[in-house]
Amino acid sequence: MQNLSETAAVLLQWYDRNARKMPWRGIRDPYRTWVSETMLQQTRVETVIPYYDRFLSRFPSLEALACAEEAEVLKLWEGLGYYSRARNLLKGAQQVSELYRGILPSDPALLRKISGIGPYTAGAIASIAFGVPVPAVDGNVLRVFSRLYGIRENIRLPEIRKHLESLAAATVPADRPGDYNQAVMDLGATVCVPGTPDCRRCPLSACCNAFSAGDAADLPRMPRSAPQKIIRWSVPVVYSGGRVLLRRRTESLLHGLWCFPLLDCSIPEVPAHLAENLCLPSAVPDGPVKKARHVFTHLIWEMEVLPMRASEGLPAPDGYCWVSAAGLDQLALPSAMDVPLALALEMLV
Repeated sequence: MQNLSETAAVLLQWYDRNARKMPWRGIRDPYRTWVSETMLQQTRVETVIPYYDRFLSRFPSLEALACAEEAEVLKLWEGLGYYSRARNLLKGAQQVSELYRGILPSDPALLRKISGIGPYTAGAIASIAFGVPVPAVDGNVLRVFSRLYGIRENIRLPEIRKHLESLAAATVPADRPGDYNQAVMDLGATVCVPGTPDCRRCPLSACCNAFSAGDAADLPRMPRSAPQKIIRWSVPVVYSGGRVLLRRRTESLLHGLWCFPLLDCSIPEVPAHLAENLCLPSAVPDGPVKKARHVFTHLIWEMEVLPMRASEGLPAPDGYCWVSAAGLDQLALPSAMDVPLALALEMLV
């Protein structure tokens, strides 16, 4: 096993040759680092890049974001998922504007007090934007270090997680800490990947415990995830006088986003009496049912999407509103509503 400084030097040499090209790299702007790291949470780089570009075009500074309306922020986030990230980013920008005159602090402890900034994001901002030698430990980093140091216990146990974080912290060099943290992230994303890593391409294979032991593919050790809960919905897309029926969700999941009616399909009476359940007795089916499925982290929505027509001039049921095609373009709808939305747009032509 190389000493820690040698490991960092080898990894930085590899990074200088193999760093992924991203629009937020090569700059030391704390706000842009914050936006990019927030978007990258549980989201692939290629998905994030166009969202990042649009977001920074509309909100080029922290102060610009702090003055934004939540609806506009959610609209720009539309389709990126995990919308609590967007709400926390807005809330955090407002906090920074009020507490720090619009300037993000460099101290990781202060960063962690800002809405939406956890230990990983605080470490990323501090090291990348300010050059503070602290780790930024995400799933990629945990995987790399569990293999490198042969940690074969469950990495979700608090004491094992803490041990891995201490190993990560010990390797961060005083010089180029941001590049080093990004090097570990890139190694985990492109070489030391989940499942079977590409050890032949790894610059650290010569000092990797798991490579030497031949069990890199078995690490890190984690408990099996609980099976995802399946929820079945009837989703009527109700057309009336050039408008369709929607509601803005108040539930924690997809909070603040606009959805078509979601009626519990597991209750036998609901699919048979959709019109009555919507308090729109004149609504009638207007085409075949379409199937849709959306997978969240811990649950799955299985949807039966049904076009319906109702008489013109009807008031919207409580909690709902009628929305035109132009209105749909202004509202933030989650990707879970892609099939109902496509059907609605067909009906509104």
